[in-house]
Amino acid sequence: MPIARSTALMWSLSAVAAGALLVGCSGSVSVGNSEPKLSSDKLATTVSEKLAATTNQPKPDITCPDDLAGKVGTTTRCTLKANDGSTLGVSVKVTSVEGDQINFDIKADDTASPAPN
Repeated sequence: MPIARSTALMWSLSAVAAGALLVGCSGSVSVGNSEPKLSSDKLATTVSEKLAATTNQPKPDITCPDDLAGKVGTTTRCTLKANDGSTLGVSVKVTSVEGDQINFDIKADDTASPAPN
């Protein structure tokens, strides 16, 4: 499986490079009764698309366990899973809210966690 390993390594290196740049992006949200919120699924899709665009790599497998509340300073953690099973943490932090738009920064962790044995 050298191809999967090299792809995972490439993604890990690319994600680290993207994290070092602190990628800025924005996502659309639905407005609820109190504050806007971005669903965990939409957040994962947006983070995946932004990382792929920044690194010129295919969209990675991203999961985000929680919705992102549209309040400046709110943070959440997502996980990038590589083909070899290794994972890389990704932090998301709300930088501003403009109407129904939540703007946030994405930063990948510096090191990946190895795949479970």
